[in-house]
Amino acid sequence: MKYHMVINSVNTVEEFKDAWTNADYIELLDRFGFPDGDKSKPEDLEELLFMAISDFEGPEAAAILLDYKLSEHLTEGQIEQMSHDMVLDKISEEYSDISLHHELFNINQLLFKAYNGTFPSAKATIVEFEITPNKDVSKEVILKVLDKTLANSNIIKRLYSEQLAGNEAFDESEDIVWELKATGDNGYIMTTSEYWISRDEFKDAEFDAEISIFEEEED
Repeated sequence: MKYHMVINSVNTVEEFKDAWTNADYIELLDRFGFPDGDKSKPEDLEELLFMAISDFEGPEAAAILLDYKLSEHLTEGQIEQMSHDMVLDKISEEYSDISLHHELFNINQLLFKAYNGTFPSAKATIVEFEITPNKDVSKEVILKVLDKTLANSNIIKRLYSEQLAGNEAFDESEDIVWELKATGDNGYIMTTSEYWISRDEFKDAEFDAEISIFEEEED
């Protein structure tokens, strides 16, 4: 399949807008030992939460946040392990296969701000582009098209060369790309971790790509 892609913008972000609501802050304040958050001014809630979090050790604070956001998806053992890995800045590598990326990113960045930058930071990459034809567009297809413009040092190219070439199934694409959202007739926004794709790895803003999709052999 042949595609033509025009990349309109590539941005690096350290937080997503409206990641946390006032209701989140009030509930978290209670979990961090400040039960009267609902009596505080809305504009003070975030700063109060930062102060409450800073009274806890990093792994303990991470575990509380993970339990609040992801207890329905993770076991206690996973939360315990993850809370320590986040402090060691291993989360992007060790848990890149868990489809909870936005929440993990939001938790990580809340901790980064609460600890005044001493907690490891994470970054996301947001790519806005147009693709034609707008046919069979999926996370796998987009990564294979982007392969044509990304630098050879890109980690996806190094780890998944056989998948990108269509020689093997590329199931990992579902987890590498956090979100793929259509914005118009041919427009899309893709969100991923800077760990996978960084802003300075793009070579061309407009290009053609011919890709192959792996097909399982029938017995």
